[in-house]
Parts: sequence; C-alpha cells; structure tokens
Amino acid sequence: MRRTRTLRKAGARTTGPRKAAVAATVLAVAAATTAVPALTERGARQAAALTPPVAMTADTLPTWQTNGVVWAMAQSNGTVFAGGTFSAIRPPGAEPGAKEREAVNFAAFDAATGEPTDCRLNFTVGSGTATVRALTVSPDGKTLYAGGNFAAVNGTNASRVAAIDLPSCKVESGFQLTVSAPVHALAATDDTVYLGGDFTTVEGEKRAKFAAVSTEGQLKSWKADADKAGRAVEVTPDGKSVVLGGDFEQVRGADSHALAVVDASSGALRKSYPNRFVPRNSVVKGLYVDETGIYTGNEGTGGGVFDGRIALDLDDFEQRWRDTCLGATQDLTVYKGVLYSSSHAHNCESMGQFPELHERQHLLAESVDDPTPLLSWFPDTDDGPLNVEQVGPRAMVVSSGGGKDYMWVGGAFTRITSDGNRPQQGLVRFANGPDTGAPSVPDGVKAANTTKGVRVSWPASTDLDDRKLTYRVYRNGGGEPVGTVTADSTFWERPTVAFTDTSAKPGTDYSYRITASDADDTNTSARSEAATVTTPGTPTETTLEREATADAYVNGAAVNATYGTHQQLAVRGSSPYIGYVRFDVPSPPSGMVLEEATLTVTTSSEPSAASGDTVDVVPVTGSWSEKEVTWAKRPAVGETPLGGLDGAADVRTDYDVPLRAGAVREAAGDTLDLALTSLGSDSLWLWARESGGTGPKLTLTYRKP
Repeated sequence: MRRTRTLRKAGARTTGPRKAAVAATVLAVAAATTAVPALTERGARQAAALTPPVAMTADTLPTWQTNGVVWAMAQSNGTVFAGGTFSAIRPPGAEPGAKEREAVNFAAFDAATGEPTDCRLNFTVGSGTATVRALTVSPDGKTLYAGGNFAAVNGTNASRVAAIDLPSCKVESGFQLTVSAPVHALAATDDTVYLGGDFTTVEGEKRAKFAAVSTEGQLKSWKADADKAGRAVEVTPDGKSVVLGGDFEQVRGADSHALAVVDASSGALRKSYPNRFVPRNSVVKGLYVDETGIYTGNEGTGGGVFDGRIALDLDDFEQRWRDTCLGATQDLTVYKGVLYSSSHAHNCESMGQFPELHERQHLLAESVDDPTPLLSWFPDTDDGPLNVEQVGPRAMVVSSGGGKDYMWVGGAFTRITSDGNRPQQGLVRFANGPDTGAPSVPDGVKAANTTKGVRVSWPASTDLDDRKLTYRVYRNGGGEPVGTVTADSTFWERPTVAFTDTSAKPGTDYSYRITASDADDTNTSARSEAATVTTPGTPTETTLEREATADAYVNGAAVNATYGTHQQLAVRGSSPYIGYVRFDVPSPPSGMVLEEATLTVTTSSEPSAASGDTVDVVPVTGSWSEKEVTWAKRPAVGETPLGGLDGAADVRTDYDVPLRAGAVREAAGDTLDLALTSLGSDSLWLWARESGGTGPKLTLTYRKP
C-alpha cells in the first residue's frame, strides 16, 4: 500500500508515455459511464493486460542488432538463429559501427536475453555476395540446415546448402551437395530435407526449383518440378504432404500459380491452385503450417494485386479465409491461435479495417479462424535503408527461454517506430509478458457546460496491444477520479469518449484531466493536459493548480555542486540528498477559505527512481535560490512535517501528498517553500519542473465557510 503520513492515502497513478499512434478520423460516439471504483492497487497480481486472443505483448525488448538484412530465422531449445546479408552484430543501443562483433551472414542468440551465443558461423563465397536466405531445424532440434548463396561455412565447402551440428556448432562435413543456384526455402523431417529456390540441378541431376535430400545429404528421387522460383516450402503435420510457394506458374506440368501441395514421398501433385486462385501478378513469399492450418504470405506487383494472407484447411487444402490488405506479406507465424505476420500493410479498407495510411504498418495479428477484425497488436518498424528493398520485416520465429515465450522478428528495418522511433537494426523481439506499455496520453480534452453538468470529452487513446481501454476523469487535481469510462479504439479509429460530471457546483472553476489504462489497470498513462470550465451561478467552491516556480536538490557528497537546472529531484537520507520546491500561493477567492492542499510529485522513468523509504515534506524557513543552492549553503527547515509519503514504490508514477491546510494558508499571497527529506538509504528520483509538464504541482481547494 502507498500511504501518506498525514490525513489520507496518497493516490498513485502509474504513468508511461508511449508513441502516439497514427492519427485518423475521429468518430463522434459516446461511451458509457460506470460507477467510480477505487484506484487499482498494483502488485497484488500480475495481469496479462492484453486484449484476447492476443497473447504476445507489443513491448520491444533489448536485442542485439545486425548491420544488414536478416532474411531467415529458426530456433531450437531457446536459441534463435538469424541468417541474412550482414557482416557484424552489435549490442542494443549501439550506433552502426560501434562495439561490433564479426558475424558473417549468420548469428545465434539467446532467445530470453537477446544476447549472442558462442555459436559462430561465417557463410562466405569466392565471388559475388554471400547470403543466407533459409534456415530450418530438424525435428529433434540437433541439426540446423541453412540455404542461400554461399560456397563455404567456416572454411568448409558448402554449395548453397549446409547442415550444422548444433551441440558442437560445427559443419557436418558429410552433408555435401552441389546446388546450381541460390536456395530460398528449407523444411526438414526426421529423414528428409526439402529445398526450394532458383536452382535447376542438384548434384548434377535435374531438379527444377524444388528438391529433396536425405538428412545425410543424398539426393532423393522426389520431384516437384516448377517452372519458376521456389520461395517457401513446409511439411504438413502428418508428414504426408509438402506445401510449395513461390513465383511459379506450373508444378509437375499442371497450372498451379504460386501455390501447390504435393506428396511428401514422390512429389506428385495433391492439390493445384489454377484459375488465378493466387492472382497472376502475385506470388507466395512465406508459408507457415501447423495443426491449425496452412497460411500463405503473398506479395504482388502492379495494380489489382493480392498482398494479404490465405488460410487453408489441412483436410482438403481448400481456402478457409483470405484477407485482402495491401502491402506485401513476407513471413508468418502462429502463436496461441493468432496468426502474426510481417508485411508493409498500408490499406486494409477492403476488409473493413484501416483505410489508406499513406505510410506502412509492418506487423499485424489475426485470429486463425477469421481475419477480421484485425487484432490489437501493432508494434511497428520502419521500411529500412534506401539501399535495400524497403519492406521492413522479413522473418519471424517464436522461441522459449527462462519460462517465457519470445517472438523474434528479423528484416531490413533500422528503427522501431512504435517505440519512439528508437534505432534498432535487423532484429527485434517481444515476449508473452508482462505488458509494460501504457496507452497514449489522452489529448484534445474539452470541457463544456450542459444542462446536466459539465461534459468532458476527448478522442480515445491508443495502445499497441489493447483495444478496450479504461479512462478516469480527475477533477481539480484530485487523487480519486470523479468518473470512469471504457471504450474501444485502434490507431485508425479513435472514437470520441465522453463523461458528464453531474456533481459540479455552480459558479465554480473546474479543471479536468484524463488517464487511460489497459486491461486490469496494469499500465496507466500520464494525466492529460487540463481542460478548464467555469460553471454558471454563484460559486461555493473552487480549486486552483499551481506548478512549481523553482525546484532543486542538494547532494551531501558534492557540497558545492548545484542541481537547479537538472530534470530530476533527488531525496535520500544516507549519502544524503534533499529536494526543494517553491510555489506561489494566491490569496483566497473572496469569501472562501483554503480547506485542502495537495502536493503532487512524479517518480521519474529511471529504473532506480522508486523508493521504499518514508519521505517527509517539511517547510523551508531559510532562503534559497534555484540556481545557487548547494549542500554547503542549504536553507534551514522546520521540524514538523506538513505531510509525507510512506514510500513511492513505482517509477513513472504520480504521488499525491495531502498537506496541512493551516500551514499553507499562512503562505497566502506569498511563496510556499518545501523540502523533501528522508532518513533512509534508498534514493527517490522525481521529475523536476524542467522535465516539461511532469514536475511538482500544488492543488488548492477553497470553500465558503
């Protein structure tokens, strides 16, 4: 529990500004209001805070980066493998060229930490550009198969396909094949490895675009000859069929553009897709197959293209559904009944979803049963640098480690646009919990008088992995909301949410601020900017907010240092810090008396900002200035606290400290100078007024006697 040491509990509101979502048309629909509950206490239990069936958060985790494109990914026993066209990897946050470690077209990472493992393989070629375009792992998790355009792996000859013993991270020298052109796709069973690509021969024998070899590297008689490139290959869960995707027009001489199902033993055609099932100007770039079905990722060129996804049933290979979003799909994966995809979707209006964005949303989620509505999971990357085909993410894989599941995404991107446009190249990952991202701070708040009271309205906020949000309306800086509203929203559809304050009193100045919370109030935004209104009639009460006019802290370990321009205030007893705050206190409105005074402070976003120690708010009796105050020249303070906090347990959180109103009354028409002190050793870091809108605030409530 978070308590003050004076009159009542100190309200705490978790804050966490997030990137504002893409602005779209605001629909004017009113949301229903509910009874006002007490603020949810955090820490009692860990909530998922996700809108079902989504089970993967949209919060990005620290992950090592590449200096080029990741084309393919695979995983085994908590290790994620990334292949592509790059020469080095570097830590999260490192600038290009800084702290790099050589990794020639391949790297292996711990799924849970995002850090590289000791498995290092360099894929090289004598002339031209070496690249890894396909990765898959054997069912027993012991062998990694790699395909692409390369001639050697760690110096061992390997003609465009290789097998790696994972326990030793060494090339299996007995797996030697000669493939005539690059390999784009791989799938493995207990005894067979299926290849797809640009090749026409394997081991000197004709194999047009698709082939099968034994796990020892012996070419099999299996043939599924196609006339154009193979881009994807997957085996059905029963092991009886192989699904093919690519650019082709024919398979085994039959009309089956871009997609086909063949027999796993012979390559004989089991299901063709003629008659423009996949439009002629579209191809299949990615496939995912599991017990829930077969899923295709499609890319089109020109007008009237098909760029979306198709779901096929396993029993008859017929279409279950298709979505028609525009923006080429590169890869897919399924996690707990949700199909996640990487694309550069920019228009899903044909599905009743977002209209033309004139920009791109690179990651989407859909139920495996129905592509509409798009599910609330909208992390996003950029397209990537100008020197590559700008489609952003290229590959996806889910791996487990440390008791959690992680979704890894690889591609050509260089920034995570959904995370403040944070630099991050080639790789990013997400986890199945906990959700730590708050909704966007409500904006555009309006307050207007009506016959029933004060109507407060605002456009709905957005959250990257939650559709239904809860809004709390705070009046005059109070610690408890006067109203609670729920509403659904997405980044392209932000309805107007409204609440009517029927308890507003006549002739009174009111200010209203809004917070937005996700499921179970796990994450809550900062309070919005205030909307103000004066109700008609003769006033009986008024509340005023004042921001600090000066603040600073002093440091007992640097007795002559000044910290008046810093964006944070510090409080600690041992190795001491003392924080100082000054407010201008107005004279009371005519005929009114100050009845309540509340100091609001906000813990900063530093991981160590929170503190479990008691903090006292005491009056400053000596003089000080923001620019000059130091430990050596600190002002005298009073002995009797005006209020206090019994700990501040959360970062990015507002804490309300009720102050003794009588002591604040004495400062009317003058300044109120306060010091924040502690006897403990756990430092508390608060936003200062220089942080921009999140510094200390004083709320004063006046009433007629």
